[in-house]
Amino acid sequence: MSQYLSAERVQTASGKQYHIGCGPGDLASYILLCGDPARVDKVAKLLKNVKPAIKHREYVSITGTWQGIPVSVMATGMGPDNTEIAVVEIAQIVESPTLIRIGSSGGLKKEAAIGDLAISTGAVRLENTTDFFVCDGYPAVAHHEVLLALIEAADQSNFSYHVGLTATAPGFYGAQGRTVPKFAPKDPELPKKLDSMNVINLEMEASVLFVLGNLAGLRTGAVCALYNNRHLNRFIDEATMKKAEAECIETGLKAIEILSRMDKIRGKKKHWTPSMGI
Repeated sequence: MSQYLSAERVQTASGKQYHIGCGPGDLASYILLCGDPARVDKVAKLLKNVKPAIKHREYVSITGTWQGIPVSVMATGMGPDNTEIAVVEIAQIVESPTLIRIGSSGGLKKEAAIGDLAISTGAVRLENTTDFFVCDGYPAVAHHEVLLALIEAADQSNFSYHVGLTATAPGFYGAQGRTVPKFAPKDPELPKKLDSMNVINLEMEASVLFVLGNLAGLRTGAVCALYNNRHLNRFIDEATMKKAEAECIETGLKAIEILSRMDKIRGKKKHWTPSMGI
């Protein structure tokens, strides 16, 4: 019976992780995660010394340097299950990675305008992927250093941003209370309920990233562009989308730059504190 309880590492004969196609040395310790593979190419254009992309299944990874700092960006595809695979397999090949989601999301607050950024302090676990790791009351919380770095990065660039809770759903339509022809959601009032609980935005990956990151002792965070406003039932236009996506990417990269400085200042101390400066 013990054979079924033993640790299992799913990797290919070449040592590459089975799903993401990456092995030891392929990824940097600072990693941006996104759902859309096209966003990887947009990040890559901002990096220097870019290595060839690693593509396997829906996962696309590129590594280069930003301000002299080794940085990787990985597209995971959409959803909590894809994110679980990415985080678990990254943790097998990178020692103590810092993982930052740069994504898109829907806005739940009236004052959160389309095109603004949402920086997550934590996430409401509407998905059930994390249920297979932790109990019902287990929180999904971003790492404080990544959170502060994202806020500092957005503030330095004078971007319009909001800080607070995100909700992570397991799907886009019914799971987010959207009513579309032929497909009525079980809870069409979900966005209204989340808004009443002061949740800023709704997306499909953050809570898994936060929970798994905490389990493994990794730093995680998330910044998402707001592509719609559920109060107005209006979706973003193409020009605003491009601008918001670019600001989201820039915030993630600048946060890595800030975290790198924090890490150098901290030295051998366990935690960075504001008195140390950045």
